[in-house]
Amino acid sequence: MSETPVSEPSIFRISPLIRATLIGLYVALTVPLPFLAEVTEASVPPALLWVGIAIGFVALYGVLGERVVLDEAGIGVSYPRWFPGFLRKGWFLPWKEVRALKPRSTGQGGLVYYFVGESDRAYLLPMRVVGFSKLVQQVEAKTGIDTRDVRPLAQPWMYLILLGLTLLLLGVDSWAIVNASSMSGLG
Repeated sequence: MSETPVSEPSIFRISPLIRATLIGLYVALTVPLPFLAEVTEASVPPALLWVGIAIGFVALYGVLGERVVLDEAGIGVSYPRWFPGFLRKGWFLPWKEVRALKPRSTGQGGLVYYFVGESDRAYLLPMRVVGFSKLVQQVEAKTGIDTRDVRPLAQPWMYLILLGLTLLLLGVDSWAIVNASSMSGLG
Protein backbone atom coordinates (compact mmCIF):
# COMPACT_ATOMS: atom_id res chain seq x y z
CA MET A 1 0.00 0.00 0.00
CA SER A 2 1.68 3.22 -1.12
CA GLU A 3 0.93 6.55 0.45
CA THR A 4 0.84 9.77 -1.48
CA PRO A 5 3.52 12.03 -0.02
CA VAL A 6 2.12 15.13 1.63
CA SER A 7 4.41 18.06 1.14
CA GLU A 8 5.16 20.19 4.16
CA PRO A 9 3.90 23.75 4.08
CA SER A 10 6.44 26.47 3.38
CA ILE A 11 6.54 29.13 6.07
CA PHE A 12 8.04 32.55 5.44
CA ARG A 13 8.58 35.00 8.31
CA ILE A 14 9.42 38.69 8.30
CA SER A 15 13.15 39.27 7.92
CA PRO A 16 15.06 39.52 11.24
CA LEU A 17 16.82 42.61 9.86
CA ILE A 18 13.46 44.31 9.30
CA ARG A 19 12.13 43.18 12.68
CA ALA A 20 15.22 44.43 14.56
CA THR A 21 15.24 47.73 12.68
CA LEU A 22 11.56 48.48 13.29
CA ILE A 23 11.65 47.45 16.95
CA GLY A 24 14.81 49.50 17.48
CA LEU A 25 13.24 52.51 15.79
CA TYR A 26 10.13 52.17 17.96
CA VAL A 27 12.26 52.05 21.12
CA ALA A 28 14.36 55.02 19.96
CA LEU A 29 11.29 57.13 19.23
CA THR A 30 9.29 56.31 22.36
CA VAL A 31 11.51 55.50 25.36
CA PRO A 32 12.81 59.07 25.85
CA LEU A 33 9.26 60.45 26.14
CA PRO A 34 8.57 59.54 29.80
CA PHE A 35 11.94 60.98 30.86
CA LEU A 36 11.32 64.18 28.95
CA ALA A 37 7.75 64.38 30.29
CA GLU A 38 9.11 64.30 33.83
CA VAL A 39 11.76 66.96 33.20
CA THR A 40 9.32 69.29 31.44
CA GLU A 41 6.54 68.55 33.92
CA ALA A 42 4.22 67.67 31.05
CA SER A 43 0.51 67.21 31.70
CA VAL A 44 0.77 63.54 30.73
CA PRO A 45 2.24 61.51 33.59
CA PRO A 46 5.34 59.45 32.74
CA ALA A 47 3.67 56.28 34.10
CA LEU A 48 0.88 56.66 31.53
CA LEU A 49 3.47 57.06 28.78
CA TRP A 50 5.23 53.86 29.94
CA VAL A 51 1.90 51.98 29.76
CA GLY A 52 1.27 53.32 26.25
CA ILE A 53 4.79 52.43 25.15
CA ALA A 54 4.39 48.87 26.50
CA ILE A 55 1.04 48.41 24.72
CA GLY A 56 2.50 49.78 21.49
CA PHE A 57 5.52 47.49 21.78
CA VAL A 58 3.32 44.41 22.21
CA ALA A 59 1.20 45.45 19.20
CA LEU A 60 4.30 46.04 17.05
CA TYR A 61 5.83 42.72 18.14
CA GLY A 62 2.59 40.94 17.21
CA VAL A 63 2.40 42.55 13.77
CA LEU A 64 6.04 41.66 13.14
CA GLY A 65 5.18 38.05 14.01
CA GLU A 66 3.39 37.79 10.67
CA ARG A 67 4.05 34.62 8.73
CA VAL A 68 3.16 33.57 5.22
CA VAL A 69 2.18 29.93 4.77
CA LEU A 70 2.09 28.21 1.39
CA ASP A 71 0.76 24.68 1.14
CA GLU A 72 -0.98 22.49 -1.39
CA ALA A 73 -4.31 24.24 -0.74
CA GLY A 74 -3.28 27.88 -1.01
CA ILE A 75 -1.47 30.85 0.45
CA GLY A 76 -2.25 32.53 3.74
CA VAL A 77 -1.03 35.14 6.17
CA SER A 78 -1.35 34.58 9.89
CA TYR A 79 -0.25 36.15 13.15
CA PRO A 80 0.69 34.68 16.54
CA ARG A 81 -2.24 33.07 18.39
CA TRP A 82 -1.98 35.54 21.26
CA PHE A 83 -2.30 38.51 18.89
CA PRO A 84 -5.86 39.93 18.82
CA GLY A 85 -7.54 39.46 15.44
CA PHE A 86 -9.26 42.86 15.66
CA LEU A 87 -5.85 44.55 15.36
CA ARG A 88 -4.79 42.69 12.24
CA LYS A 89 -6.56 39.82 10.55
CA GLY A 90 -4.87 37.11 8.59
CA TRP A 91 -6.21 35.72 5.34
CA PHE A 92 -6.18 32.59 3.21
CA LEU A 93 -6.59 32.31 -0.56
CA PRO A 94 -6.94 28.90 -2.21
CA TRP A 95 -4.75 28.43 -5.29
CA LYS A 96 -7.77 27.57 -7.42
CA GLU A 97 -9.25 31.02 -6.72
CA VAL A 98 -6.16 33.06 -7.66
CA ARG A 99 -6.93 34.89 -10.89
CA ALA A 100 -4.02 37.32 -11.13
CA LEU A 101 -1.16 39.06 -9.38
CA LYS A 102 -1.57 42.81 -10.01
CA PRO A 103 1.01 45.54 -9.35
CA ARG A 104 -0.03 48.78 -7.64
CA SER A 105 2.07 51.92 -7.15
CA THR A 106 2.74 53.11 -3.63
CA GLY A 107 2.71 56.74 -2.58
CA GLN A 108 6.52 56.64 -2.49
CA GLY A 109 6.82 55.39 -6.06
CA GLY A 110 7.43 51.70 -5.32
CA LEU A 111 5.38 48.73 -6.45
CA VAL A 112 3.40 46.30 -4.32
CA TYR A 113 1.50 43.29 -5.63
CA TYR A 114 -1.96 42.03 -4.87
CA PHE A 115 -3.45 38.63 -5.50
CA VAL A 116 -6.86 38.98 -7.10
CA GLY A 117 -9.27 36.24 -6.12
CA GLU A 118 -12.46 35.03 -7.79
CA SER A 119 -14.52 37.41 -5.65
CA ASP A 120 -12.38 40.32 -6.96
CA ARG A 121 -11.08 40.78 -3.44
CA ALA A 122 -7.39 41.79 -3.31
CA TYR A 123 -4.80 40.19 -1.01
CA LEU A 124 -1.45 41.92 -0.49
CA LEU A 125 1.57 39.78 -1.37
CA PRO A 126 3.87 40.04 1.68
CA MET A 127 7.21 41.35 0.46
CA ARG A 128 9.34 41.70 3.61
CA VAL A 129 9.87 38.01 4.26
CA VAL A 130 13.03 35.94 4.36
CA GLY A 131 13.21 33.92 1.14
CA PHE A 132 11.01 36.24 -0.92
CA SER A 133 12.34 34.89 -4.23
CA LYS A 134 11.54 31.33 -3.12
CA LEU A 135 8.04 32.46 -2.13
CA VAL A 136 7.51 34.02 -5.55
CA GLN A 137 8.80 30.89 -7.32
CA GLN A 138 6.34 28.75 -5.38
CA VAL A 139 3.50 31.13 -6.21
CA GLU A 140 4.39 30.86 -9.90
CA ALA A 141 4.57 27.06 -9.69
CA LYS A 142 1.14 26.83 -8.01
CA THR A 143 -0.69 29.44 -10.10
CA GLY A 144 1.10 29.58 -13.45
CA ILE A 145 1.28 33.38 -13.13
CA ASP A 146 4.47 34.90 -14.55
CA THR A 147 6.39 36.41 -11.62
CA ARG A 148 9.62 37.38 -13.38
CA ASP A 149 9.10 41.09 -12.73
CA VAL A 150 8.06 40.74 -9.07
CA ARG A 151 10.72 42.28 -6.83
CA PRO A 152 10.70 43.05 -3.11
CA LEU A 153 9.58 46.56 -2.18
CA ALA A 154 12.72 47.39 -0.16
CA GLN A 155 16.20 45.99 -0.50
CA PRO A 156 18.22 44.84 2.56
CA TRP A 157 20.71 47.72 2.20
CA MET A 158 17.84 50.17 2.81
CA TYR A 159 17.10 48.53 6.14
CA LEU A 160 20.81 48.42 7.00
CA ILE A 161 20.97 52.20 6.52
CA LEU A 162 17.82 52.64 8.62
CA LEU A 163 19.29 50.35 11.30
CA GLY A 164 22.49 52.44 11.37
CA LEU A 165 20.48 55.64 11.74
CA THR A 166 18.36 53.98 14.44
CA LEU A 167 21.49 53.04 16.39
CA LEU A 168 22.69 56.64 16.08
CA LEU A 169 19.30 57.84 17.36
CA LEU A 170 19.53 55.40 20.29
CA GLY A 171 22.89 56.95 21.18
CA VAL A 172 21.38 60.43 21.13
CA ASP A 173 18.44 59.11 23.18
CA SER A 174 20.83 57.72 25.79
CA TRP A 175 22.50 61.11 26.06
CA ALA A 176 19.09 62.85 26.38
CA ILE A 177 17.91 60.38 29.03
CA VAL A 178 21.10 60.81 31.08
CA ASN A 179 20.75 64.59 30.91
CA ALA A 180 17.02 64.53 31.66
CA SER A 181 17.64 62.20 34.62
CA SER A 182 20.36 64.43 36.05
CA MET A 183 18.15 67.52 35.67
CA SER A 184 15.26 65.92 37.50
CA GLY A 185 17.41 64.36 40.19
CA LEU A 186 16.77 60.80 38.98
CA GLY A 187 20.42 60.03 38.26
